[in-house]
This record gives sequence, structure tokens and C-alpha cells, in this order.
Amino acid sequence: MSNSALATYTRITKNKTSPRNHTIDTITIHCIVGQWTAKQGCDYFATTDRECSANYVVGKDGSIGLSVDEKDRSWCSSNSANDHRAITIEVASDTTHPYAVTDAAFAALLNLVEDICRRNGIKKLVWSTNKNDRVNHLNGCNMTVHRDYANKACPGDYLYNRHGEIAAEVNRRLQGASSGGGVVVTPPATEKPTDGGTGATATPYLVRVTISDLYIRKGPGTNYGKNGFIKPGVYTIVEESTGTGATKWGKLKSGAGWISLDYAKRV
Repeated sequence: MSNSALATYTRITKNKTSPRNHTIDTITIHCIVGQWTAKQGCDYFATTDRECSANYVVGKDGSIGLSVDEKDRSWCSSNSANDHRAITIEVASDTTHPYAVTDAAFAALLNLVEDICRRNGIKKLVWSTNKNDRVNHLNGCNMTVHRDYANKACPGDYLYNRHGEIAAEVNRRLQGASSGGGVVVTPPATEKPTDGGTGATATPYLVRVTISDLYIRKGPGTNYGKNGFIKPGVYTIVEESTGTGATKWGKLKSGAGWISLDYAKRV
């Protein structure tokens, strides 16, 4: 069992169980609640008196550190069974809600998760918005979060709300295709691809959604709740707004909600 070649710093902590007793089939992403580098995170796990660790640390600058070998179980998720089957990843984040991470950290996280999946034979990531699916690995779900097992905010809403996007992006890379999928949710029936966008108010325009399972939000930002998701296709945008989690948000003509325009191209 190998470790990721993406790690540029290694400091193995004593806080681990060796070896793990389950095949690696799960990804558990955490927020470290501190804008640290990977070195700072690994050094912390190696020296702390607290019984905690993670397999990898992703730093604010995109650095990646190895703290627990993949063959061993980290002490990370407040659940022994989960940590025996999961690769756990701590990502540097802000210290306050929603515990946002930097663009560099998020990009490095995607690369690391892709690499972990390739080396461990995980052919597809599946995220579920249903806790029961996650903790019982139902419907193919193989992504879990710390808040499933303890009264914690981890991984913070910033990363929690992006798990579907993480699954879809990693799956596109693994499959070498335009559609990644990998989210278990119930889509709203009110939004259909448009054939021309007539009849909208304001100044409507068409966009082509390029990401699978793009969340529809109740408002312009990831701090708003989800109304479901839409599939790739052409849709009508009737209003734009700035908001948390995207460069720009667009309101769907159907009234179903708002989507991130970072994953849509104007046509």
C-alpha cells in the first residue's frame, strides 16, 4: 500500500493504529480550523498531547503533508470503523464559520483525492446529502464527514457544501469523461433545459451548464440551502448576484433557485 507522491512533507505521528483493518474505500475530508501549511499541520500531529491525527494535511498554500501512512488508521473522525476504512484529510481553513479554505488548498485537495482514488482502486466517488446513506455506505456512498460521528461542525459548511462538486470533479478525472456524477440527492422537477428562453423578465440570457449535479441554491450563495440540482444543459438566467462560494450567481428562469455561474458558460 503506497502513499501519495503529491506529499512534499512527511512527519509521521505516533497517534495512529497500525495496520488498518479494512480496505481503503472511503474519503473523509476535515477542516483543520487554522490557516496552516502542511508542515505546520504535520508537526502539530507529531507533537501534540491530544490523541488526534490524519493521513494527510492540505495547507493553505496548496502544500500536502503525510502524517499517517495509508496502510495505517489515523485518529481523526471520532469513529474507529470509519477511520479504518477511510483516508482522512485535514484541510487548512478559516477559524470561523463557514470555515472557508483557500483556492490553492481546494485545488490541492482535488488533486490529492483523485490520486488516492486511483491508487486504491476507488472507481467512483459518491456523496450523499443523507447522513444514513453516508454512515451505512448505502447507495454507493463512500464519502463521510466528522459531523456524522460527533457533535462538531467539521468539515465546516464551506467544504461540506462542496462535497458534491468534489465528487463530480474527481469522477470526471477518473473517468476521463465530461460527466462525473456522484451525488445522491432528489432533483426538483421544475427546472428543464430551455429551448429559447422566451418570456423571461429583466434581461435573460442562456447559459450551458457543464458540471454534473450542479446544486440549485435558495439564494445566491453556498450559505443558502439546497433545492436539489440540475444536469448539464442549456438554461435561462434572469438575474445575477454576487455571493459566498462563487464568482457570480445566476437566478434560474423557472424560479427553482440560483446556480453558480462558475460552472456555466454563456451561449
